[in-house]
Order: sequence, then structure tokens, then C-alpha cells
Amino acid sequence: MGKKMTVQDHIAELRRRLIYIISFFIVTLVGGFFLAEPIIIYLQQTDTAAQLELNTFRVTDPLKVYFQITFIIACVLTAPFILYQLWAFVSPGLYEKERKITLTYIPISILLFLSGISFSYFILFPFIVDFMFHIGNQMELNAVIGINEYFEFLFQITLPFGLLFQLPVVILFLTRLGIITPSFLKKIRKYAYFALLIIAALITPPDVLSHIMVTVPLFLLYEVSIWISNFAYRKVNQVEQDDEINRVHKI
Repeated sequence: MGKKMTVQDHIAELRRRLIYIISFFIVTLVGGFFLAEPIIIYLQQTDTAAQLELNTFRVTDPLKVYFQITFIIACVLTAPFILYQLWAFVSPGLYEKERKITLTYIPISILLFLSGISFSYFILFPFIVDFMFHIGNQMELNAVIGINEYFEFLFQITLPFGLLFQLPVVILFLTRLGIITPSFLKKIRKYAYFALLIIAALITPPDVLSHIMVTVPLFLLYEVSIWISNFAYRKVNQVEQDDEINRVHKI
């Protein structure tokens, strides 16, 4: 454990960490301003976007998209730094072994975020767009797509998945803290499924196939989270038992 800190020390440390985060965010915001244009061009040249004719309905649409991409780039790049600063803030109150374990959460969280984004962008998003255009063609409709609406729809599908894929890390963290247990997760499974159904409905168009394509991975993710929680719970119990045995031997 680290040295004992007063309330004033904690507040000063928290303020210092927040200043680091804000400063880093400003830097990434500036960097995102230069990265936004090539990213927009790349996203417009993908197979899904190439089959669409993107239009602007307002003079400010291109600028709005540009700043949206800039802001998202800054947030994505800042997220790992925020996690590290959070770890650095709480780490003085942890044992050395706990510090090493919690530090590994950061790369795992990043990997899960990228996995969620990749799944939604390369698999889910093209399917939804093709499905919607198939319905439009059957109805003999001529789709006129605005660039602002296209990117808003893209963000609506992809970004939530990056966040939802953090579920195993959150479950692992809460299990190690002793806040939840595998039995509790199993007990509330039907309520969790219902909540995931609602979330899937909010981030997908109102059609059954898209809803199923989102809901099934979320259900699997929850089941994986239960398995991870079970593994972490056994680990925590084993450590507590070992500590108790060592304490008895010392006595």
C-alpha cells in the first residue's frame, strides 16, 4: 500500500490528473483537426459509401462533419490516457499485485473497444445499409443521402458497440472489488437480456434482422462476462484463502 493521503492531498491529486486529461485532450483535438480530412476521405471511399451519392443539404454540413470527426478522434485518443490517469489516481491505495492487475485492464479495454468498432463497422453497418437500400429499391424509391445524415448514422451504429464491448472489463473490475458475483449475474440474466434488447433497439433501425444482428452478440458478450466474472471470483477467493492460511501459520 502507498502512503496515507489526506483529503486535501486527494483533491490536489485529482485536480492535477484532470489538468493532465484536459491538456492531453486539447492536444489530440488539434491533432484530430489534421487527421479528420484523410479519415473522411477514407470513409467515403469504402465499399459501403462508394455505392452512395452523398450530398449536402446545408452549407454548414461539411464543416459539421469535419468537426464531428475531429471531436471523435480526440475522444478516442484521449480515452486510454483517461484510463491511465484513473489508474494512477487510485493506484497509491492498492497493493503492488493489485496495481499490476488493474494496469492490464487498459490494453484489454482498448482491444475490446477496437473489436466492437470493427465488428459494427465491417459487418453490421454494411449489412444494415444494404438491407435498407434493398427495401428502397423494392419500393422503387430514389435515395438521396446527405453526408451529415450518413456519418451520424455511421456513428450511431459503431460508437455504441465500442462502449458496449467494455462490458467484460467492467464485470471483471466489479467482481474483483467484490461488488458483484457470478451468481448475481446469473440471477439477473433475464433482466440484463431485456436491457440489452432495449439498447439494441435504440442503436439499430426498426427492422427485425438488424435488431437480431445486434442483440445476439450482446447476449454472447453478457455470457462471456459471466464466465470472466466466475474466473475472477475464484481467483479472489483463492487469494483470500491463501492469505488466511498464511495468517494462521504466522500465529
